[in-house]
Amino acid sequence: MHKIVPTLMLSILICSLGVPALTAQTATGRPSKPKQDSPPKTAGPPKKNSQPKYADQTHVYKQVEGQDLSLHVTQPAGWKPTDRRPAVVFFHGGGWVGGKPGQFDEHCKHLAELGLVTVQVQYRLLKRTPKQDDPSTSVDKTPTRCIQDARSAMRWVRQRAGKLGIDPNRIASGGGSAGGHLAAYLGTSDGIDDPQDDLAVSARANAMLLFNPVYDNGPEGWGTARVGNRYPEFSPAHNITKDDAPAIVFLGTEDKLIPVETAKRFQDKMRQLGITSELHLYEGAGHGFFNYGRDDGKWFGLNMTALDNFLAKLGWIPAEQ
Repeated sequence: MHKIVPTLMLSILICSLGVPALTAQTATGRPSKPKQDSPPKTAGPPKKNSQPKYADQTHVYKQVEGQDLSLHVTQPAGWKPTDRRPAVVFFHGGGWVGGKPGQFDEHCKHLAELGLVTVQVQYRLLKRTPKQDDPSTSVDKTPTRCIQDARSAMRWVRQRAGKLGIDPNRIASGGGSAGGHLAAYLGTSDGIDDPQDDLAVSARANAMLLFNPVYDNGPEGWGTARVGNRYPEFSPAHNITKDDAPAIVFLGTEDKLIPVETAKRFQDKMRQLGITSELHLYEGAGHGFFNYGRDDGKWFGLNMTALDNFLAKLGWIPAEQ
């Protein structure tokens, strides 16, 4: 009996010493088994680009740097390849470093119900923090590649208008935030082309639908940290000329990236040259307010009403009776 007690006490002591170590392992989320007992990790299948909700067709419009870039087409009811419908090519936001096609799903659905063809574009993103000594990252901080892809996408759509049921002379560019910058660039500026592109095909938009766009990249605008003193090359607000496309701009008065005065200056410059330019301000709305479902859908309906009226003025859709 006396021999059993020390043995029992020793077992209890060993267990009490072992338990905290095991508890610490599981608390950190690590497996309790030794690493060598864990099966080796294997790479899964490559992730596919997510398909926007309402897209009817997906096409690869460009292959660059070993990457396939896609665009997603939404067609209205009764669509035929022989149609000559107006179209909108949308670019998602994300500061040129994030985001993906699909942001304008509900806008595309709305426009399809009005008879338009819509396109959402995937474009190359920038590295958030480019490093000079890292060969796997681009040391070019500017949105050059984003603009190149936007222009390539517009050319692809226009060149294939006869197959997409689109009128090549009624293609608008649309986008939000950094995507709004790309859309505004297509409506105001030339240059920054991909060397692969057929420059005989115009990359110019016939109208601009701009949702809180970062279209002033000058010293008083947004994006100057990336473009520096080269802002005249990249900033739509600094490239306004009399041949630019008509524009509608949606902006919240509480947007922390785009001051209302910036939008007013853009509109004034456009109007001084005789270009149609509408600015719709939404009291109390912040950056990104245009996204579907934001503030329980409060802004989306207002945006779409203004957009419908703008398109009707252009003659792209019938005016409401």
